[in-house]
Amino acid sequence: MTTTASTPLASETHGDRIRYGALIVMMLLSFLLVTAEFLPNGILTEMADGLGITPGQAGQTVTVTALVGFIVAPTVGMVFPHLDRRTLLVWMALAAAVSNLVVAISPNLIIILLARFLLGAALSTFWAMSITVAMRIAGPERIGRAVMFTSAGTSLATVAGVPVGVLLSEIMDWRGVFALAGIATGLLAIALRALLPQVPAAQVSSFRLLIDTIRRPGVGLGLSGHVLVVLGHFLAYTYIRLALERMPDVDASTIVVLLALFGVGGLIGTITIGVIIDRSFRLFAVLGPAVIAVAVGATIVLSGSIVGVGIAVFVWGFFFASWLIVVNTWVGHRMPDRLEAGGSLVVVGFQGAIMVAAGVGGVLVDSIGVEPSYGLGAAALVAGAALFGLSNRTPAETHS
Repeated sequence: MTTTASTPLASETHGDRIRYGALIVMMLLSFLLVTAEFLPNGILTEMADGLGITPGQAGQTVTVTALVGFIVAPTVGMVFPHLDRRTLLVWMALAAAVSNLVVAISPNLIIILLARFLLGAALSTFWAMSITVAMRIAGPERIGRAVMFTSAGTSLATVAGVPVGVLLSEIMDWRGVFALAGIATGLLAIALRALLPQVPAAQVSSFRLLIDTIRRPGVGLGLSGHVLVVLGHFLAYTYIRLALERMPDVDASTIVVLLALFGVGGLIGTITIGVIIDRSFRLFAVLGPAVIAVAVGATIVLSGSIVGVGIAVFVWGFFFASWLIVVNTWVGHRMPDRLEAGGSLVVVGFQGAIMVAAGVGGVLVDSIGVEPSYGLGAAALVAGAALFGLSNRTPAETHS
């Protein structure tokens, strides 16, 4: 049997102890990288005004990041087949810090887009290597607990990073927010070097093995559903600031509160769903996207009611924050002998969907308004739920 799984790594634990300091810096890196990726979502209007561009053009800062990530995720292990993964993560943290600092001082959109290339590379390298690093820290018997830390950082960033960015932009302006993110990520690179153990390179994957993994029964359906779920979410979420601004008499403080509700819902959802996910990942792979679709539609339909929109964004955050936990659990149960390949494909799908969502959403927002982008997003979420339902009905391929 050919496999992309890593060669088992010796755990850096002592007895029953886990190096939680290492897991915490991994969680913080995940939080800072994903927060930087989606900072433009919450400060889109300020960025557009400051650069003299349209909101749709400002949204392409997310598109570029995702495009680079889409390319880097399946190839970084092949480009650096022997480099210690701790060293690689330290360099990627520094690259992300440089990216944020360049954005903070850039006079135009072109330079910002070039700087965001670095962030996209850092983000996808982190996710491509995170399972290998988690295995080194915690050992195979505790891999789920270790991966939960990195997923928690991403979930928290996805749902809380944007409202924090909006709040800070009211205090120091949008350039100051990016500068702060750059400084924090640079300091974290030092902590990574100090607290992470050495992580030898795992077995390198290949494009042939990735394609072979997709061809397994039910895997292609599930990965297609994953892409549609992420696409639907980000067709709406990338332009959530514009959707909330449709509400009568809304002000910046109200938007901060609504985005904070999204974050609170996400935090509660991550903890709640994370506790029971091993027993119920098939259910949440279908239920989650369907409920998010309803919440996305309600955000537009109920724009005359702050309470109604507040409930909608809370539910939206509750179910989407845990999506990476859901899909990664699906990978673990569906293809336990292809974890590295499955994880890479999840990242490729995630970044590819973000790229398409930001690009298509930008065109729709600039041409006919935010409502069509939200309608298309809800439709994609429903289609994603249906594909995961079909995947659940397909027996998994068994391997000795």
